[in-house]
Amino acid sequence: MGDMFGALAKHYHEGGWMMHPILVSLIFVVGLVVDRIIALYFKANVDKDAFLRGLKKHIYAGDLDKAISFTASQKKTPLTSVIKAGLINVPKGEQDVQAAMDEATLRESPKIEARTGYLAMLGNVATLLGLLGTIVGLIGAFGAVANANPADKATILADSISEAMNCTAFGLLTAIPALVAYSVLQGRTQHMIDEINETSVAVLNLIVANKDKMKMPATVSAGDDE
Repeated sequence: MGDMFGALAKHYHEGGWMMHPILVSLIFVVGLVVDRIIALYFKANVDKDAFLRGLKKHIYAGDLDKAISFTASQKKTPLTSVIKAGLINVPKGEQDVQAAMDEATLRESPKIEARTGYLAMLGNVATLLGLLGTIVGLIGAFGAVANANPADKATILADSISEAMNCTAFGLLTAIPALVAYSVLQGRTQHMIDEINETSVAVLNLIVANKDKMKMPATVSAGDDE
């Protein structure tokens, strides 16, 4: 293990000053991946099927108060926030329910999509920085060879090219995981948005199908009597 880290440190040192911005890109990539995994797989994750099963019982029973309370008692996620916004507006009518859920979806979607796109950018930047470092290294290598002893030119050129390639290698080692993580997290993001859209339509259909037996909250009924 010590030999491996020693070899990595040697290659890093040989890569020149362009290795530093690539390292900064790698640090940002790791931070973003950890942040997005926590957000998408833990904080914003909810068992959609179990949530719908529990909600359906209250809607089928026509008990809007319990449906709202059940939704509010769940872990706060983009999905539950959208459904809660719709349920609160049931007394106002179907169009208001749809409008409230659409508004909540527009509000919650950026939270799901936040910062994931930076991974693709950092992957591309790391690749380009690696290529730039290699080009800068090759320019310096050919400049050194021009003034070197003819007998030593081949050795100097080979060593210089080997050092310059360290930048390309490090850039690719940063870019490949970044782009793979971007693809996986982007797929997860789209899946969550699709779940929100699917669930909001399902809940709206449930409300419409059971509106005749829906018991409105007491505060709403009192307001209507006035």
